[in-house]
Amino acid sequence: MTPGYIREVFARTRPGPESYLNGLPAVRYLLEGGRLDLDAPVTFLVGENGSGKSTLLEAIAVGYGFNAEGGTRNFNFSTRATHSELCQYLTLSRVRYPKDGFFLRAESFYNVASNIDDMDEGPSFGGRVIDSYGGVSLHKQSHGESFLSLVQNRFGGHGLYLLDEPEAALSPARLLTLLGQIHALVDEDSQFIIATHSPILMAYPEARIYQLSEDGITPTAYRETEHYCLTRRFLEDPERMLRYLFAENEESEKE
Repeated sequence: MTPGYIREVFARTRPGPESYLNGLPAVRYLLEGGRLDLDAPVTFLVGENGSGKSTLLEAIAVGYGFNAEGGTRNFNFSTRATHSELCQYLTLSRVRYPKDGFFLRAESFYNVASNIDDMDEGPSFGGRVIDSYGGVSLHKQSHGESFLSLVQNRFGGHGLYLLDEPEAALSPARLLTLLGQIHALVDEDSQFIIATHSPILMAYPEARIYQLSEDGITPTAYRETEHYCLTRRFLEDPERMLRYLFAENEESEKE
């Protein structure tokens, strides 16, 4: 299946030498001429904390016209302007325009939920905004319930959906539910770009996985990701892993 909305991400210009962006190897990879091919309906950006995956996803979202804190392209609230300047240097190669879209990020989801409530408290010329999100305020649900409610009710297909660490709100069982929703939406001509640490999500069939590391951005097979390998080793023998970890910590404390 050929994806429909963003085909490629690359940089046409680059920031000055003093910019902090030059210190992120994954970002520097793009600034120095590398390209991010989005040639699958589902693309994962994976890597350690601080590798730049959320920074890159945010830049793609803002470059496409989404609010930096999340929501649809019609959301224009801002609690604090803290988003990266990376979007100024990236070019998105667009194939066509989606009928739907959403930028969902765990760290500012509370602000999105509050903005939806605020819109319904103001003057309205139509139905309630919250009706498109399941009819119940996202603040009146658990974090995980509100996440899934948004995906199940607001994501309508034929869309571009950018998710930043959605696993932060979801149990393993709910992650499987999310995988089912992603698959149903892919069947409805949708494209996903997801920054994640979750080996459950990364297992989506035929997804493109990019590892962000000191080496830049590298296509990686699912079973070769550090997330999969480390999780598998732990689950195969958690006692051994914990003994090793605790012994290592004790040695460090002695030093």
